[in-house]
Amino acid sequence: MSRLLFPNIAPYQQEWLEVGNGHQLYLEQSGNPEGIAVVYLHGGPGSGSCKNHRRFFDPEKYRIILFDQRGCGRSKPSPSINDNSPGHLVADLDAIRKHLNIDHWLVAGGSWGTTLALLYGIEFPETVLGFILRGIFLGTAAEYDWLYRPDGASGFFPEYYREFTEQLPDIDVDSMLQGYYEVLTGSNEIAAIAASKAWSLWELRLSSIEHHNIDIQQIEDPHQALCMAKVSSHYFVNKCFIDEGYILASIDRIKAIPAIILHGRYDMVCQLRYADKLVQAWPNAQLQILPKAGHGGFESQTIDGFCKATDTMASFIEEKGSRE
Repeated sequence: MSRLLFPNIAPYQQEWLEVGNGHQLYLEQSGNPEGIAVVYLHGGPGSGSCKNHRRFFDPEKYRIILFDQRGCGRSKPSPSINDNSPGHLVADLDAIRKHLNIDHWLVAGGSWGTTLALLYGIEFPETVLGFILRGIFLGTAAEYDWLYRPDGASGFFPEYYREFTEQLPDIDVDSMLQGYYEVLTGSNEIAAIAASKAWSLWELRLSSIEHHNIDIQQIEDPHQALCMAKVSSHYFVNKCFIDEGYILASIDRIKAIPAIILHGRYDMVCQLRYADKLVQAWPNAQLQILPKAGHGGFESQTIDGFCKATDTMASFIEEKGSRE
């Protein structure tokens, strides 16, 4: 991984930004303060940012902005589903842009981060220089049904899905998502922590084709697992708070903005068909199918593809700026 990523760098600024409703966002900057502003949107919802997200970007070319979305990671309070919806997250993102005195920025992200990036672009297209998106998720019912109902990804991973459902033996498999949500938001903290580990393990096992024999011992951070499971289930039982088909129906708002879209052919969390649908509706988007990659952001081909995409986009933005 370290061979292909850009150098490991430390932030030059870290802070907590008040965004209302009692929420404070963890916010950091690294790289070149005079470089191209880029914000990276982490997945989940609720997974939080990590130091290796900085390493997708050349620190000499980019002013790299990471943050933990409200209710997760190092943001406060965490985990929290209060006043937590895409509308809040889009407003938070623009509050960060204004706080940092940025007029235009590159918006990048993975998985749920692609959903948020698209929603932000639809709301504030005039602020976006371009997009780099990995593992497209459009927030439709078919996408989360694929993950949690018995007729989806479970067909490829029956033994792992059985473990996932056995965590809640009294819940019908057709109601698994609702059942997990009720346990994760209930008063029994021990049950919630156990459920959050099972939730995270199911998704982790689906995410990579490079790593095998993944078990519960690899869910090492109980706080991250609880954030991921609690916030994700909150979004999914509420249909991501997005009208069905909203993103594709609104694509005209961003159709003039350039985008590089990366998607693993063997992505079992977010199916390739949705990336293809998006690109068919978006003339300025280029889809790069990674032939030996799954969903994970740090598989070999994904790292290589993302880092090349950030170099390509930097050259495009610099060249465009020199012509204007």
